[in-house]
Amino acid sequence: MENPLFEYVLRLADDRLVLGHRMSEWCGHGPILEEDIALSNIALDLIGHASGLLGLAGAIEGKGRSDDALAYFREGVEFRNCLLVELPNGDFGFTMMRQFLFDAYSVLLWDALSSAKDERVAALAAKSLKEDKYHVRHSSEWVVRLGDGTDESHARAQQALDELWRYTGELFESDAVDAALAAQGIAVDLDAIRARWRTMVADVMQRATLVVPADGAMRRGGRRGRHTEHLGHMLAEMQIVARSHPGATW
Repeated sequence: MENPLFEYVLRLADDRLVLGHRMSEWCGHGPILEEDIALSNIALDLIGHASGLLGLAGAIEGKGRSDDALAYFREGVEFRNCLLVELPNGDFGFTMMRQFLFDAYSVLLWDALSSAKDERVAALAAKSLKEDKYHVRHSSEWVVRLGDGTDESHARAQQALDELWRYTGELFESDAVDAALAAQGIAVDLDAIRARWRTMVADVMQRATLVVPADGAMRRGGRRGRHTEHLGHMLAEMQIVARSHPGATW
């Protein structure tokens, strides 16, 4: 393992960069004007978090790569995001369910990382936590509204939860990178976060009258660069301008 801290920060950044791009795809397509603006603002927050983390990753790597270089000039196999965030948006209920499942995880992760021994990681975590608290409030309210809504919205919300559940196990998957940084007081205990996450999810799903699926086989591989077919298509769109005009400024 050449540089575990670089790898760890890159994972944090890629989760938010990819999800931020997915949320930005709703710009101009939201179900109501107010929600269109809200989704765009969440996308901007996530991309802002990713920018800070990618800048830190570049500094840790020490090879002169900026946040832009890491965002726009890596291939899909070099991305370390979890599979959950790269899935296509689906309908509004699917997007809100995915956002809530990730938001709940992200709030707990940032809260724990706010006291990391690496001051740079701790500072970015504390800053991002403030905005993520708004995100999870927004997404959880929509999950409850849709789940406890009409027969159709309830059915769609339950279908989204059933489909997304098999991607949640990867959020709490630990490997040698986590172990190396946990020993240094940087990485957090994902098992402890998972217990709190499940309590938070169970509470919201109960209020939404939705049934949490039983754990089965979980999809994973994103942390090692093995992604779904969806990421390549997304990156082609996200990176096209920077790759077509490398070095351009405006």
